[in-house]
Amino acid sequence: MNSLTLIGELSLWVGLLMAAWSTTVSFAGGALHRDDLVDSGVRGLYATFAMIVLASIGLWTALLTRDFSVAYVATHISANMPNLYVFTAFWSGQQGSMLFWALILSMYSTIAIATSRSRNRELIPWATGTLSAILLFFLATNCFKANPFVRLDFIPLDGSGMNPQLQSPAMAIHPPNLYLGYVATAVPFAFAIAALFTRRLNAEWLGVVRRWTLISWFFLTVGIILGMWWAYLELGWGGYWAWDPVENSSFLPWLTDTAFLHSIMIQEKRGMLRKWNVVLVVLSFLLSIFGTFITRSGVVESVHSFAQSPVGTWFGAFFFLCVGVTVYLVGTRLKDLEATAELESMVSREAAFLYNNLLLIGIAFAVFWGTVFPIISEWVRGTKITVGPPFFNAVNVPLALLLLALTGVGPLIAWRKASVSNLKRQFAGPAIFGLIVGIALVIAGMRSFYATMAYALGGFVIGTITQEFYKGVRARRTIHEESLIPAFLHLIGRNRRRYGGYIVHVGIVLLFSAFAGLAFKTDNEVTLRTGQEFDVRDPYGHKWRFISQGVSTSETRDRETIGITLQTFRDNKPMGFITSEKRQYFDSQRNPLFNPLTAAGIRTTPKLDTYVVLAGVQNTGSAAGDNEATLRVTFNPLVMWVWTGGYIMLIGGLIVMWPQAERRRTQAGYAAVMPPARAGAAEIAVPV
Repeated sequence: MNSLTLIGELSLWVGLLMAAWSTTVSFAGGALHRDDLVDSGVRGLYATFAMIVLASIGLWTALLTRDFSVAYVATHISANMPNLYVFTAFWSGQQGSMLFWALILSMYSTIAIATSRSRNRELIPWATGTLSAILLFFLATNCFKANPFVRLDFIPLDGSGMNPQLQSPAMAIHPPNLYLGYVATAVPFAFAIAALFTRRLNAEWLGVVRRWTLISWFFLTVGIILGMWWAYLELGWGGYWAWDPVENSSFLPWLTDTAFLHSIMIQEKRGMLRKWNVVLVVLSFLLSIFGTFITRSGVVESVHSFAQSPVGTWFGAFFFLCVGVTVYLVGTRLKDLEATAELESMVSREAAFLYNNLLLIGIAFAVFWGTVFPIISEWVRGTKITVGPPFFNAVNVPLALLLLALTGVGPLIAWRKASVSNLKRQFAGPAIFGLIVGIALVIAGMRSFYATMAYALGGFVIGTITQEFYKGVRARRTIHEESLIPAFLHLIGRNRRRYGGYIVHVGIVLLFSAFAGLAFKTDNEVTLRTGQEFDVRDPYGHKWRFISQGVSTSETRDRETIGITLQTFRDNKPMGFITSEKRQYFDSQRNPLFNPLTAAGIRTTPKLDTYVVLAGVQNTGSAAGDNEATLRVTFNPLVMWVWTGGYIMLIGGLIVMWPQAERRRTQAGYAAVMPPARAGAAEIAVPV
């Protein structure tokens, strides 16, 4: 073991001591109102970050130098792995990913405390103590149950290597983004706990919480989209979302983050939904810990999860401890969380945001229940009852369509109470456009109710967004005499929260439209010999012909590949070739590693993905031409728009997050300058 790795191992233990010190003196400083203890706690947090950085450098050094005396290195990389995946092996295993989590958390904590000390001095000791306590848990778990620096009694010549499914660009960046999103929920949680401890539950804590929730939302969005892309490319089942427990566990905090980013506007404007906001911030963090528990406990079976280990027990205990503490604090501060204004009408922007929250939490509850039901059923009855996609789709599709409708209503409806004239002025045009879209699709032959509703509501939302941009650009061109493009850019730049949010909504509409295309997905299974052909129609009625070019095999040092190439025609027009493969990986002794992997052949157009999977090969004779290949040919409509919608959501998210100079406003100030009853150009819209 080299010196940097030894320093890293020692630093991990020193970091544990620093986290314990920071936790103790920060809480003591807050309780005793002693600035010296508070400052010492903050310095202890900074020192913890430094120690975790050294520990991380030590583990990366062991990986990159291929130090197989370290058990983690020997079990997660091999001598011939590319350095990119050697680097990403840091977070591909249980022990390394725990250290990676602590690294991100300590970095976030340092940034959050350093940038907030001057503005939130009353909250800082409690926020520092909470963040340090979370770090203490992760470091204790790393040191005692999942130490990445454990050494082997003997040094193997080569390591076991990484699962080839994880050796893809998407998996190199998908887990880090999810971690960045998961861990960011700890900062709003810490400031919420600080506000609850100190009973300073006015607008003081909202600024830092909103900023860090946006960071969490952004990285969770990136991680989820990349995970869908990886599943679509690498798993060979023809889809990108299967309601897998680990997929669900990343989706849950995204839902609560989204709900908070909407409802915080109501507290800023009207002093309402204060209980909602505290609960949503706490819930996002708890769901992140729950997701980590699901991933690491072994209680669910998933391609994403780790094997069963004692780490899961620690996470379960930590999760229930956090639940107990937060339930007590929220329960004893309910009077402090009373709203300063009341809901005046069920037809108003406040009411629309409340409905929005109810729908998002309803979806989150359905996803949570479907995820934990197999675990509960096994505990109670001894038999695991699996909840599949039919349950999730049956419950969530109607709720999601209602949510899509509110995406167009919420930003435009008037505050306090919407008048009939306001409703006509804001929604007549978009409603007519959405109705035209729906009627046109029915006339064209679309018979899926949910798909038709998705496209009609999508048309309505796009109509509202287009109307808002049109009004804003026209006003700027009139007032400032700007040309079209500068007026458009300045409109966004002057109110990034509002118009960045609209861009996010455009991405959401594209995602819903792409998801609706799944209603027309078709699967076909066929067995072909060389020269045989297969005819089938796609969901748009085009006739496809696939002609087998035969089965081929190849071998390299670390794998054996069996593949088939199909020549494709659409309506007798040549469309090129599609190749699908199965790959078996071997170690240096030619022993099989992992299960054979499928590399799907995918041809992508804006309307349709043609997705070909080699399911198996049967050798029916001695000649190569006698091999029969069993294939699954899937037509997936509109898949390209899943990724396009995701990109647009991220662009909108970046616009919302981009710093903007604006005057500071307190909650009392918001209430004092209430906007007029109609939705006007100067109002701030929801960020998401």
